[in-house]
Amino acid sequence: MNQPLISPEQLQQRLLAEDNIVTLDASIEFQIPSESEKIKGQMIPGAIRFDYDKDFCNKHTLLPHMFPSEKHFNARAQEIGINQNSTIVVYDNSGTFASPRAWWMFMAMGHKSVYILDGGLPAWIEAGYPTDTDYKTEVQPGNFEGNIQDNYFVNAQQIQRFSDNKSANIIDARSQARFDSEVPEPRKGLRSGHIPNSICLPFAQVLSAGKLKPQEDLVDVFSALNLTPSQPMFFSCGSGVTACIILLAAKLAGYSGEMGVYDGSWTEWGANEQLPIAITNQ
Repeated sequence: MNQPLISPEQLQQRLLAEDNIVTLDASIEFQIPSESEKIKGQMIPGAIRFDYDKDFCNKHTLLPHMFPSEKHFNARAQEIGINQNSTIVVYDNSGTFASPRAWWMFMAMGHKSVYILDGGLPAWIEAGYPTDTDYKTEVQPGNFEGNIQDNYFVNAQQIQRFSDNKSANIIDARSQARFDSEVPEPRKGLRSGHIPNSICLPFAQVLSAGKLKPQEDLVDVFSALNLTPSQPMFFSCGSGVTACIILLAAKLAGYSGEMGVYDGSWTEWGANEQLPIAITNQ
């Protein structure tokens, strides 16, 4: 697999040298726990808005930013000027928080030429590169035509089967306190606890100053978990955003087996009384 991270310097060089680079701003309004302060009103010159909270999402569910249908994704991608041969770089306005989900969405559509700006907009500004105050809106329609890949996003029924059979590593990106039901969930109406037979890896453990930690540190983080290396990995969190951060970390740490994201995550699981929960030390 391609190295998924790209530095501000590499992005600037490629923007100057290549004409098929599409830069997407995947920032979200929702404040992720421990997320850096968001930079408002600035974006990378030429960036196009990629809003998976309100636009590139399934609008027929009450669950937040669920993956849309193949038809909807392709139609919207074409409208914002993405082509089959586009090299896509995604970033967000607080570091490397919201952008990994946008990266994984394109991966889930079978588009391999997609990268994450390491450190996001803060790193771009810190490197001394300019910003604009508006997104690029005048674009030629593209010919993007992706195909949804099996198990890149999975549902509650699949996760329950993996949990019951202990046939996959289920890794939860929420904090240890939420996993252990020591604190209430930030979203109202959700039960506390975790998916039975899942493992806690708080996403903050793989980040440092808004960037993914170096590979050797990530290897240590994953080595400390009670994983079954021969089994696939499926990642969960509060609503399917920070799960993508730890999936990215697993890729950077060298894991190459089957991986996916439980799209509904705890927002779905914690609300459904029919789904079993585990509570630590009880």
